[in-house]
Amino acid sequence: MTPTEIEALFIRADGSYAFARWGRPIAPIVFGVEDETLKTVKGALEAVVTLAGHQMAETDPELGANLMVFFFRDWKELLEVPDLGRLIPDLDPLVGKLNEADASQYRAFRFDDQGGIQACFVFLRMSGDMARLPAETLALTQAVQAILTWGDQAFAETSPLAVIPDTGATILRPEIAGVIAAAYDRMMPVSAADASHALRLFARLQAPIETSTDGSNPTKH
Repeated sequence: MTPTEIEALFIRADGSYAFARWGRPIAPIVFGVEDETLKTVKGALEAVVTLAGHQMAETDPELGANLMVFFFRDWKELLEVPDLGRLIPDLDPLVGKLNEADASQYRAFRFDDQGGIQACFVFLRMSGDMARLPAETLALTQAVQAILTWGDQAFAETSPLAVIPDTGATILRPEIAGVIAAAYDRMMPVSAADASHALRLFARLQAPIETSTDGSNPTKH
C-alpha cells in the first residue's frame, strides 16, 4: 500500500486524520446469538487480536466487558436493553436516526486519557444482506472494524476480506493485516491526529524480512 492509501484508511468525513488502537486488553461479550455463532465471533476476535500482537482478557476492571457486540432484528430492541442508555449517550434519538436510515450496523467507541480505545459497542441489525452473510465473514469483518478506529470510507468500496479461489476460504486481506500489525507496533502511539502517522505505518510495512540460515522463523525489523 502507498502512504496515501494508508492515510485514506483513517480519514474522517470532515477530512481530518483520526487513528486509535486499543490501550488495554480486550474483554468481549456478545448478545443475541446462539452458542455456535458466539464461538465463531470470539474466534474471529481472538484471531485479529493475535495478529495485532495485543491481548484479550476475561474482564475489564472498569466495565467488566469493554467490547460489547449486539445482534438483533430491529433497532428499537436496543431501547429495551437494561442500562444501555448509560453507556450510549442520547440512545433514544440515535435509535430513531438509525431506524430512519435503515442502517444495518453502528459502532460507538469510548477513549481513555491517551486517546486509546477504552471500549467499543457494536450494533448489528440482522436483516437483509447482513442476515445473509456467512457467520465467519460477518464475525471477521466486525473484528477488523473494532480493532482500530478506521475512517468513514475505509471499506466502503473494498472489503477488508478476500476469498481464496482454490478453497473458498475467507481471509483478511494481507495489506489490511499488515496495517493492523504495524499499528500495534510497540513503538507506535495508541492514537494520532496527524497524517504523518500514516507514513510511520508505511515505513513498518516496508521493513525487510530476514530469515535464519535454514530458512525458518522469518522475522520483520
